[in-house]
Amino acid sequence: MTTTTPAPATVPTPTGGPALSHARVLRSEWHKLWTVRSTWTTVLSAVALVLGVGLLMGATYTSGGGDSDVDTVILTLYGTQLGAIALAVLGILVTAGEYATGLIRSTLTAVPGRLPVLWAKAAVYTGAVLALSFLTDLLTFLAAQVFLSDTDQAASLTDDGVLAAIAGNAAGITLLGLIALGLGAALRSVPGAIGAFVGGVMILPEVLGMLPYEAVETAVRYFPTQAAGALGSATPIPGAASPGAALLALVLWAAATLTVPALLLKRRDV
Repeated sequence: MTTTTPAPATVPTPTGGPALSHARVLRSEWHKLWTVRSTWTTVLSAVALVLGVGLLMGATYTSGGGDSDVDTVILTLYGTQLGAIALAVLGILVTAGEYATGLIRSTLTAVPGRLPVLWAKAAVYTGAVLALSFLTDLLTFLAAQVFLSDTDQAASLTDDGVLAAIAGNAAGITLLGLIALGLGAALRSVPGAIGAFVGGVMILPEVLGMLPYEAVETAVRYFPTQAAGALGSATPIPGAASPGAALLALVLWAAATLTVPALLLKRRDV
């Protein structure tokens, strides 16, 4: 009489350690994100820029000035334009940084499926940056309103579109950073990915927008930085995409940018 031994429910890692699972990969990437000094440097820089510029705008604003026609949320969150760069650099470091240090070899050896590493990095980054950006934007708006309470830019979270604009701004910054993360994973070079993000994502649309063609002007509305800007306004911006279309465009840009390194991970040795 013979007996059949059931297959194990989990598969051991190549090193003989604990069984590999998506939860373990996520936990590993979470620890890697928060145990390097560059994460804290970029995160604190982003928070300081957003909060500092917001307080400065609130403290120096006077009713009837040149910014009186600017949307209140945009006015108080001007600093997110700078904070977005810091968080984009963080996204690049999350992926390209491992190639620079050589740690990626150990990571891919521990996770031979490879793609779970990329998805875990993207998920951990998205969750952390979205929460951080929303809380920072919320705090900045409330702090700036202390100075703006007696001006024509006074507003509250219960006003139409304000809370949605704050959340939209955080979502836009997060998706821009996710695009940067994808560029880092695809180019595998920190300087190269930073150059590609600044040149391709931030500068190129501005250059194209100067061309005297209506079709180009329409297309530029859905480029990443322009779409992110449309998400952070409590009132409609003339000539910009609608918030729904802008969010969809950003999601598609991020998905396309992550698809490239996913294909490369399957085709390259490292």
